[in-house]
Amino acid sequence: MNDLTRGLRELVLLFERLEAPYAVMGGLAVRVYGIPRPRYDIDFTLALGRERLPALYEALRELGYTIPEQYASGWVDHVAGMAVVKARLYLAGHGIDVDLFLAESPYQRELLARRRRERVDEFEVWLVSPEDLILLNLVSHRPRDIADVGDVFFTQGELDKAYLRRWAEELGVLRELEEALSDQG
Repeated sequence: MNDLTRGLRELVLLFERLEAPYAVMGGLAVRVYGIPRPRYDIDFTLALGRERLPALYEALRELGYTIPEQYASGWVDHVAGMAVVKARLYLAGHGIDVDLFLAESPYQRELLARRRRERVDEFEVWLVSPEDLILLNLVSHRPRDIADVGDVFFTQGELDKAYLRRWAEELGVLRELEEALSDQG
């Protein structure tokens, strides 16, 4: 089992023990729905109230993760309007970054309602749907994320375009979605 898979497994078991619904997103979801590429981080959407963050941080520390001081002191960052906290696991010669997006918006709650049970490496986890992976990558809008959008469209075939358009408009990425759809021919 490689380090990333081990980290994913530990985190999933922790979230299940805490009874915190989660969905894996980012590059690990791309491995399932698109064309795999190397990844060195783990991204989640997590339904966990902010009042439970100190207990989460303590459980993460027990597993060997470090919590940057600003997060440990109660600060919550925002990326594309979504609340996020971070942790890191240091291993021999490298680290694994963990981004935990807190499911506080209507979109994120619907994302969790649509999650799918999928196999990642040797075990099953909850993943965002292919549509939600596309939307999240459009919001991130880094060049590799846009490439992943094309790969997911190519690999998955027919997707729920009404859902995509509804949330793309809400998230402010409708123009980017329409460009990606037109690239699919």
